Amino acid sequence: MSRTITVHLVRHGESLWNVEGRYQGQQDSGLTADGRAQAAQFAELFALQVPAPDLVVSSDLPRAKDTAARYAERTRTSVSYDPALREMSVGDWAGMTLEEAERQHPELVAAVAAGEDHRRGGGETFGETRERVVRAIEQVTTRLEKEDGDRVAVVFTSGNPIRLAAAHMLGIPSPGHMPLGAPDNCSVTTFHLRDGRSEVVRYNHDVAPARPADPREIS
Repeated sequence: MSRTITVHLVRHGESLWNVEGRYQGQQDSGLTADGRAQAAQFAELFALQVPAPDLVVSSDLPRAKDTAARYAERTRTSVSYDPALREMSVGDWAGMTLEEAERQHPELVAAVAAGEDHRRGGGETFGETRERVVRAIEQVTTRLEKEDGDRVAVVFTSGNPIRLAAAHMLGIPSPGHMPLGAPDNCSVTTFHLRDGRSEVVRYNHDVAPARPADPREIS
């Protein structure tokens, strides 16, 4: 009998460094007042769509944890945390503005913009990030596969993990993120796993009004 596992990937609410145009990576600047309002509105609206998730998992970075907490409160579910769902590390570029990075490392910034997969600030490549994020999501789906019937997981993370996971689900060779725009804050990307096949059914769907993502940002 066919069964479906649905995974909703949710980007965190607006952070201070999102607004300031700074690389964030695995550092955290905290949600802004607007980001907290986004998280609250997202929780209210998404809880109407997915009122009883089987599993809620979040990156352990504060901006993702704080966004997940509002939804968990609404649905009366617990949240488990997985460091493998963190945003891509940009090492010592964290806190640097996009313009500062372009001035200090023009060749590297240009190469990355052209699709080359380099480490920035001693951090990770997109390919390395994709590998750990996909592995984390596979652990989520493996947990759900042990249960009978259709199952639903809600996963709170950051922009690049969502882009990279979507590329994986679409079968785009690694890293594969370039054709996919940066997800907005508190947007939802959803895929189904059914009969050994994966399908992306929506990408960057805004449940609550959000500031459009800067396509260059590391969220």
